[in-house]
Amino acid sequence: MMETLVTFLLTGSLIQGVFCGYSINLPQRVEALRGSCVFIPCSFDIDPQLSIYLTNSAKRKWFNAVTQVFDSSSPNTGLLKGEIFGTASQKNCTTRFDNLDQSHNGSYYFRLEAGILLQYNYKEPKHTQVQIAVLGSPPKPTLSLFKDQQEVMKMMEVIEGSSVILRCSTKIFCPSRPPSLRWSSSLNESVTEQQYQNQTDLISDLNFIVSQRHHRVTFTCTATHQLQQPTTTQESWIILVQYGPKNTSVRINPAGLVLEGCSVTLSCSSDANPAVNYTWYRDTEGLLNPVQTGPNLTISNTDPSHRGRYYCRAENKHGTQNTSVLLDVQYGPKNTSVRINPAGLVLEGCSVTLSCSSDANPAVNYTWYRDTEGLLNPAQTGPNLTISNTDPSHRGRYYCRAENKHGTQNTSVLLDVQCEY
Repeated sequence: MMETLVTFLLTGSLIQGVFCGYSINLPQRVEALRGSCVFIPCSFDIDPQLSIYLTNSAKRKWFNAVTQVFDSSSPNTGLLKGEIFGTASQKNCTTRFDNLDQSHNGSYYFRLEAGILLQYNYKEPKHTQVQIAVLGSPPKPTLSLFKDQQEVMKMMEVIEGSSVILRCSTKIFCPSRPPSLRWSSSLNESVTEQQYQNQTDLISDLNFIVSQRHHRVTFTCTATHQLQQPTTTQESWIILVQYGPKNTSVRINPAGLVLEGCSVTLSCSSDANPAVNYTWYRDTEGLLNPVQTGPNLTISNTDPSHRGRYYCRAENKHGTQNTSVLLDVQYGPKNTSVRINPAGLVLEGCSVTLSCSSDANPAVNYTWYRDTEGLLNPAQTGPNLTISNTDPSHRGRYYCRAENKHGTQNTSVLLDVQCEY
């Protein structure tokens, strides 16, 4: 009897002494979605002296406090149902629990049972226990932007021409029922997409070269989780791009004809980020005097000297773009005059031409009159009035009328035909 007791005490001391050979690897926390499954990666070890007891018939169990919730020998009968992977001899305790809800929140530990001599609880404080957190709804996917493999913070701007990756990731809660990712945007063009997954996440990358077209475009990533009913969440990212001036243009206000004496404003606009500075030039692109800057150039009380081509230069740190507009100031006839050709004495029998000129915009029509401003017979129009073979009857005052839609101006000349004796 004494020998039996001594043997028992020695055996008991041996089992206690090898507890230090037990270890377990599993995460401290795993998350699950209500109605879905959770995957717990797990492996364990025992003291090598007890390896002979570790067979595939060993039971692998999970407990919550003192309550057994799962038994590998009857995986569909416990409080938690699912599957444990591999075999006990492989020291595998990786487990999937199905159809979780909020009542399954809590801390769980693994227990190994392999006969009388190999029964062990991998529990605190000596070992890690896993905390299962059941979420009522899936979280939004995570978006991030990378340029040259460096992450760009949200609302930061990237320069046109940069190669970027817009990444969307969502957690894989249940590997047997993985989520899906889908991109959408207000941009009507295709973008290269690459989708892959690591141990914990499903990832989708959009690869593209940013341009002005992407500025303030919203990209939305939608994650769909296969629960009892498919459930979607989404997150968006607004791309901000810096770029040089584009589509620079000038308009005249008020639109239509610009009449002498009126006020007119030339307005320049350009699409750029950051905003451009505007500078105005005249004709040969010489700076106006004084220098004119800003989007608007106003000319008060216009006159013919303001006619010409005006250039607007739009410039920011990424580039320059020029555009121009022709300002056409219209006005009635001015400085109308008549000259006689050839100049000097007009002798009887010679030919003489009266030439009328006028400054106007648009060009004038000329009409010729005689003495009392009666029309010549036949009526004479055009800038020149030619009289061939002059005689004394041609002597008198000739009137030229210059006329356009903005006004009329008359002038005259006295033709004196001298006789030869």
